[in-house]
Amino acid sequence: MSGKLFMRVEEVAEVMEVSIPYAYKVIRKMNAELKKSGCITLDGRIDRKYFMEQFYGTRTQNTEGGK
Repeated sequence: MSGKLFMRVEEVAEVMEVSIPYAYKVIRKMNAELKKSGCITLDGRIDRKYFMEQFYGTRTQNTEGGK
């Protein structure tokens, strides 16, 4: 992966190991969520950091079972 801000559909498909049409569907869903929060989005591209947070769950989470 490169240091670019946005991921294109081909990269999303490769990371997720899915087809290009399914990757477009995922990008559309994530972009719709971003738009609701007031962000500007680009068709066929997704913010790399947001994608990684959503796909890999890299947000800070409490792993101690609810404590």
